[in-house]
Amino acid sequence: MKDLFSVQGMSCNHCVQAIETSVGQLDGVTRVNVDLNKHQVAVEYNEGTISKEAIVEEIEDQGYDVI
Repeated sequence: MKDLFSVQGMSCNHCVQAIETSVGQLDGVTRVNVDLNKHQVAVEYNEGTISKEAIVEEIEDQGYDVI
């Protein structure tokens, strides 16, 4: 499964690293790609292992808003 999340609050490479590291470490996530210019986070994951809601929660736990 692949989802694209619109994320507000990302402004620098530190933001990119924070999201890619934290979301990338979740069980079931196979790929994370942050596009800082478009304010988007693309995540590929196994929906049998992790839910979309859990990914959103992890992004929000890093201090960003998923819209």
